Amino acid sequence: MGGAKNCPETPRQKMIGMMYLVLTAMLALNVSTDVLKAFKLVDDSLHSTLATTDSRNNAMMADFRAVRDDNPQKAGEWYDKAVELTQRSDSLYNYIQNFKYQIAVATDGAKKADPEARVIEGNDNRDAATHFALPDTGEKPGIVLKNKIIDYRNYLISLDPTKEEEYNVMFNTSDKVEEDGDIVPWEQQMFHDMPSGAAVVLMTKVQNDIRNAQSTMIQYLRGRTDAGDVRVNKLNAYVIPESRYVIRGGKYRAQIIMAAIDSTQTPEYYVEGTRLNEQGLYEAVASSVGTKKYSGYITYIDPATGEPRNLSFDSEYSVGEPAVTIENKELNVMYSGHDNKFSISVPGVSNDKVKVSVAGAQVKQQGGIWIIKPGENTKEVIISVSAELDGKMQSMGNQKYRVKPMPTPSAYFKDASGKEYASSSKVPYARFAQGELVASYGPDGLLDVPWEIKSFAATIGGITYNSKSNKFTKEQLARMSKLDNGTIIMISEIDAIGEGGVKKRLQGIALVLN
Repeated sequence: MGGAKNCPETPRQKMIGMMYLVLTAMLALNVSTDVLKAFKLVDDSLHSTLATTDSRNNAMMADFRAVRDDNPQKAGEWYDKAVELTQRSDSLYNYIQNFKYQIAVATDGAKKADPEARVIEGNDNRDAATHFALPDTGEKPGIVLKNKIIDYRNYLISLDPTKEEEYNVMFNTSDKVEEDGDIVPWEQQMFHDMPSGAAVVLMTKVQNDIRNAQSTMIQYLRGRTDAGDVRVNKLNAYVIPESRYVIRGGKYRAQIIMAAIDSTQTPEYYVEGTRLNEQGLYEAVASSVGTKKYSGYITYIDPATGEPRNLSFDSEYSVGEPAVTIENKELNVMYSGHDNKFSISVPGVSNDKVKVSVAGAQVKQQGGIWIIKPGENTKEVIISVSAELDGKMQSMGNQKYRVKPMPTPSAYFKDASGKEYASSSKVPYARFAQGELVASYGPDGLLDVPWEIKSFAATIGGITYNSKSNKFTKEQLARMSKLDNGTIIMISEIDAIGEGGVKKRLQGIALVLN
C-alpha cells in the first residue's frame, strides 16, 4: 500500500514549497534584506504547518495504539514499527532544532540567541552559518547533518520501497554541478555564504518534510494491518420510521433494514405476513387514532449453512386527531379594521405547508405570525386552518372569534420626558410649552395602536383657544402665563385619527396649572 494517496500534499504545503524555491533563487541573486523578511514569513508558515502536522501524527499514533491494544497479534508488529519511526523522526528533528540554535548562537551570541531560533537579530549575517556548519578544521556539522538526512531517507525507503523516488526528492542531498563543471556539495549549497535567517528557514523546511514523511508512513503502517476490517458476527433487524406521530388520514412510513447484510443476497421483508418490496418500505393508512403496533420478520440465507433464517422485529406508532394551535397574540377578541396578530401552527407540519383562510377578513403572513384584519361591519369570523399532508391539503380545524369595533382611546398630556398626565393631573406651566397631547389606551391597555391627535380646543381663564395640532399654541401658552396656579385648563373637541384612517372625537380632559 502506498501512503501518498492517504496523505496528499495540502495546498498550503504546496504554496510554502513554491515560496521556498522562489526565495532560494532570489538569495542566489544576492537580493536585499526584503528577501530575508519574506523568508521569515515562510518560517512562520512552516511552524504553523508543523504544529498541525504534529497534532495529526499524535492523534494517528493514539488511534494506532488503540488498534494494537484490541488486536495485538495482527497490529502489534506494525505498531512497533510506527513507534520506531516516531523515535527516528524525533531524533533527526531535534538534531536539526539544535543545529538551528547553534547558528543563532554563532550569529547573535549565546546570551542573545533565541532558544527556538525563531528570531535572529543578525539574520543577514553571511558568515555565522558558514563558520558553524563548515568550519576550517575539525568535524563539519553540515556534513554530519547531511549523513543523518541520508540515513533517515534510506530508513523510510526500507519501510516502503514504492516511495523511493518521492523520498529522494523530498530529502535531496545531491551535489550540484555548476555550468563550468565545478561540483558544489549539498552542505556548501545550504550553508556557505548563506544569511543566518535563510539558513534557519531552510532547516525548518527539512523539519517540515520530516513530519510530513512521518505522517505518510504512519498511515502506511496502519494500513498494513487488517484490524480495521469489518467482521460480521451478529445480525440485527431495525425499524426506522419517518415519524412516530401520524395525523388521522395521513400515512405512517418506516424503513425496515437488516444490519450487516451480505451484499450477494437480497433479504425478504414481511410485516403481518405480507411481503414488502426489496427496499423494505412499509406503509399503513392511519384510519383511526391510538397506538398502532405491528410485527414482522426478515428472511435471509445463512452463509454458513445455506439455509433460510428469520430475524423478527416489532414496532409501534401513534395516530392522533388533526390538531391546530391558534393563539391571539394580543387579545381573546378581534377588532375590526385592526391588524390582529395570531400565531397559528400545526404540530408536525412546517409553516410553509399551513394555509389559513378567514371569511370577512383580510389574511396575510409575516414570518411566523398571521395578520387577520376583519372588515368594518364584520361581527364574527371563523379561522379555518388546513395543512399539506402527503401532497394533499387536509383540514386541521377552525375556531370562531367575535369582532368588535376599535375602542376609543383616551387623551393624555405627555411632557418632554415622556411622562403622561391623565385628566385632573397637576402640570407645571413650563411643561405645557414642551409637551403635547397624545391618544392611547393607557399604560395598562391591552392594545398598542398608534393614534394621532389632529386638533383640540383649550379653555383657559374662561376663553377658548383652538389648536390645529397636538401642541399648545403660543397664544394659549401666553394666556396660561398670566394665570395663577390652581387654574383649571379644560381641553375639549379633541379629534384623533387612528389605524386605517379611522377618525374619532375623544373625551375631554382637565389639567390643573401648577
